[in-house]
Amino acid sequence: MREFVSKRAKNLKPSGIRKFFDLAAGRKDVISLGVGEPDFITPWYIRDAAISALKSGYTQYTSNKGITELRAEISEYLRDRFNVNFDKEDIIITMGASEAIDLSLRAIIDEGDEILIPDPSYVSYAPIVSLLGGVPVAIPTSGDNGFKLTPDSLEKVITEKTKALIFPYPNNPTGGVMEKEYIEKIIPVILKHDLLVISDEIYAELTYGGAHCSVAAFPELDKRVVLIGGFSKSFAMTGWRIGFVCADKELLTAMLKIHQYAAICAPIFSQHAALAALKLGKQDDFATVGEMREEYDRRRKFMLGALKRMGLTCFEPKGSFYVFPCVKNTGLTGEEFATRLLSEKSVAVVPGSAFGEFGRDYIRCSYAYSMEALKTAMDKIGEFVAELLKK
Repeated sequence: MREFVSKRAKNLKPSGIRKFFDLAAGRKDVISLGVGEPDFITPWYIRDAAISALKSGYTQYTSNKGITELRAEISEYLRDRFNVNFDKEDIIITMGASEAIDLSLRAIIDEGDEILIPDPSYVSYAPIVSLLGGVPVAIPTSGDNGFKLTPDSLEKVITEKTKALIFPYPNNPTGGVMEKEYIEKIIPVILKHDLLVISDEIYAELTYGGAHCSVAAFPELDKRVVLIGGFSKSFAMTGWRIGFVCADKELLTAMLKIHQYAAICAPIFSQHAALAALKLGKQDDFATVGEMREEYDRRRKFMLGALKRMGLTCFEPKGSFYVFPCVKNTGLTGEEFATRLLSEKSVAVVPGSAFGEFGRDYIRCSYAYSMEALKTAMDKIGEFVAELLKK
């Protein structure tokens, strides 16, 4: 029998996040800080809207783009919260931000196109680029400057084959953000090399010490930003699989054709839930989102303090819900640290190498867990680090 699996699929590495999640899932004694999923239940007013939609018989397909009213609400939400202007006709409702990432890349990549990706970054970008015949190109980032992109770091990796820059801020796994003044510095490079920017802003509502600044808010970049967002992180709606992508008409038309064949539409009851999240949420200025953000901030501060006391250096994350400490001083790589920590202390974290070559000496710990779980986990990590540093 011939080999049916494609070379690209065969050579694709499994997710480093899922590897440790699966290892932890097989053991009842493990405390996991590995998965980036809110521990909050979806707010009741959102769940109630979905239940009402089902009771009312909303069980059919929607238009490929998604419910018109939801797209209009997203347009208003982006304008009011982030000063970003996309008309409802410039928006497709997707099955999570993950589908939006896939659509964006499938719509632009031709064989050999180079796509710039900050390193470390979310695990799916580079594999999708490779599956499409593109070339993922890592842009090294460092905790020394908050894992930000700089004009120099961009210029060093751009070639005549470079087509787009993935702009994942607030960043998973580092928690890094790009404030307005830093975005302004890289705009001339983007324009000089005629690049498209794919801005993954799934953590836009989860910033600490300052509001999120969207790269799509800069008029100089009009028509060259694809904005990706969703409801999973901000509204605790991971299982609802509801996201969105915004783009200029030509690009959006290409994405819509792919979406029609691959997914048809996002689930109708999830779209009604998302509509309630925005429509009802704005009535109290998204107070529920704010409450969750405040709790994450409390946990963030606790984690940073605990890491400092145990002797691990850690950049202060300004977004998302992760800390990304460096473990180099223990004499272990992030992979070695995570493997032994799970084996010896029953605590699961994700090695930084899962997010790129430049995460080799780091681990990612999510603080989207209860304070009780975080305290127990940090005590165990502290014991482990103390044992390593004594040797």
